[in-house]
Amino acid sequence: MRVRLAYGETGLEIELPDAATTVVTPRHHPAAPDPAAALRAALRAPVAGPPLRDRVRPGQTVAISACDGTRPQPRHLMIPAILEELDGIVDPGDVTILVATGTHRGNTDAELRAMFGDAVVDTVSVVNHDARDAASLTYAGTHGADVPVWLNSTWVDADVRITTGFVEPHFFAGFSGGPKLVAPGLAGLETVLTLHDAARIGHPSATWGVTHGNPVHDDVRAIAAATGVTFGLDVILNGDKDIVAAFGGDLAAMHAAATAAAREAAMRPLDAPFDVVVTTNAGYPLDQNLYQAVKGMSAAFQVVRPGGLIVCAAECRDGFPDHGSYREVLASAPSPQALLAEIAARPRTVPDQWQVQIQARIQAGARVVMHTSHLGDDDLAAAHLEQTRDISATVADALAQAGPDARVCVLPEGPQTIPYLTAGTA
Repeated sequence: MRVRLAYGETGLEIELPDAATTVVTPRHHPAAPDPAAALRAALRAPVAGPPLRDRVRPGQTVAISACDGTRPQPRHLMIPAILEELDGIVDPGDVTILVATGTHRGNTDAELRAMFGDAVVDTVSVVNHDARDAASLTYAGTHGADVPVWLNSTWVDADVRITTGFVEPHFFAGFSGGPKLVAPGLAGLETVLTLHDAARIGHPSATWGVTHGNPVHDDVRAIAAATGVTFGLDVILNGDKDIVAAFGGDLAAMHAAATAAAREAAMRPLDAPFDVVVTTNAGYPLDQNLYQAVKGMSAAFQVVRPGGLIVCAAECRDGFPDHGSYREVLASAPSPQALLAEIAARPRTVPDQWQVQIQARIQAGARVVMHTSHLGDDDLAAAHLEQTRDISATVADALAQAGPDARVCVLPEGPQTIPYLTAGTA
């Protein structure tokens, strides 16, 4: 059978044996017939609490948190919908859009215009959050399980704070969106490192689809609740990255409703592990670098047999990326097992340790082969990874080695679909 993988902006087709192949995709939900109307309804008839306009008074300052360029959030629709609701109440000069970069690089002016549209960038202030700029942060106390909370000062000082995001399963925070647009999105480096420390990331409940009892999400939720969010707006997207549904209102109730919808759309039970799992990172913009592609690997890891093969197709046009210390840390130890030992010995001191920890755990349990267009064989070898230029041939070889009953699972949309093994499977 031919299967089309989400890869870059163009996709990638592979050929796999019919009888041995299981393809797992999200339940397709059609796009909302009028996305603008869906967003207006979420702002005016929220899940919980009063409409947005009833929460804002003339003369107040407004901060709006939005995802950075590594996320397919429909910012060009969501932000104008909010600005339209605020029209006539607040002055555009009192509105700041904060790009919730977490520890990622800031977006360029050209990227911001592509993300938000020229009209937004030319009308209100759009600022990249910088987790490493101490002068731009305010200490907000200790919250959750002893998390020292530093947040973007513009966010803290605003009279009105609005989060905007999209909700999908997240590989250690349970689900994206909601409170993550406060921390880690707008948090200082110390806060992010604490939220992503070895103990939290290593907890068995720090995984796809789990929010309550997940030490990462429990703390993220506690920080947002303690520091205050005026209104939350999240959307659910389909495989075409179109808005399916919008949810607004009090942050906790809004996010709970959105996660319930995302769980139904994106999580799939399977009865047994597979010898080979082919995955992606859902194409552009999510597969811009290897750092993000770990999410696709993690989705595959849920259903690959111990010692099996994961093949991950991610374009990686932004490399590892080059900024930050991710590449350096991956290459600093002779094996994934050694990386895990180093992180365990020095929790919260290894840069990018949370992403490295998850990647090392995957590579310690399965062979991982990449298909990329922008990373060479030597680059990947330094990260304890292999490269294939022909996914179909690599899968065929692996199935032949595994025996006549070998099976392959394909996740064409990567972490847009999260498979999980039902209770009692081997």
